Amino acid sequence: MSLKEIAARETIEQVMADALSKCGSKRSFVQAVCLAVSGVNHPTDQQRILGWLRDIFPSHVRLYVRNDAVAALASGTMGKVHGCVLIAGTGSIAYGFTEDGKEARAAGAGPVLGDWGSGYGIAAHGLTAVVRAHDGRGPSTMLTSSILQTLGLSSTEALIGWTYADFPWARIAALVPVVVTCAEAGDEVANKILLDSVQELASSVKAVVERLGLCGEDGKSAFPLVMVGGVLEANRRRWDIGKEVMNCISICFSGVIPIRPKVSIFFLI
Repeated sequence: MSLKEIAARETIEQVMADALSKCGSKRSFVQAVCLAVSGVNHPTDQQRILGWLRDIFPSHVRLYVRNDAVAALASGTMGKVHGCVLIAGTGSIAYGFTEDGKEARAAGAGPVLGDWGSGYGIAAHGLTAVVRAHDGRGPSTMLTSSILQTLGLSSTEALIGWTYADFPWARIAALVPVVVTCAEAGDEVANKILLDSVQELASSVKAVVERLGLCGEDGKSAFPLVMVGGVLEANRRRWDIGKEVMNCISICFSGVIPIRPKVSIFFLI
């Protein structure tokens, strides 16, 4: 077992223990466990985590492991797993379900394979724009001074070193507010980065909706679209990514019903 898997298992065990402690219950009283986990996309992933859970709970307990998109969707539809959910935080994914159990997904393949509408994607494009401007391969941008100041760096060369010093994707994604601030201040490069991210997120939703036929044959049937994640919750700013994504989607699907969950979601991994 890798160090990452050991850490994940320990986290799951701690979460289960905390949940039981808070409700004053014991493992022997549990009848079923459903764990919705980010990054669980294949049967091998599910079986691995199911094995961990079997070591924690008695044999009579029913165990279910799904992608966290299931929980995110249910958080906005009062438990009904039907419709589409768009998650855009550090990463991004669109996931949809029909009432008869069919499902489809788009994006969610991770930063290397291009979750470009995600927080990581937005910030990575911001960093790239700084390097391009420094080289003379791209236009000058306010992102250069803003990102360097935010990180306490003195030069683009130092920025390159900072970028590759540590690889956790959330570290890069934390720069999204800087890109948004520059876009709101009129920086064309930052503005285009956000516009491109809107198109990426909207296209993921469109792909899922069309594959599942959630919009009906005429494209006008009603379906819920649950929107979750920090990138989509930036509606306190003038540059509202979530609102722009919704505008793009509603042009294609007039029956879309946007939902921002009032229930908090804890993303385990």
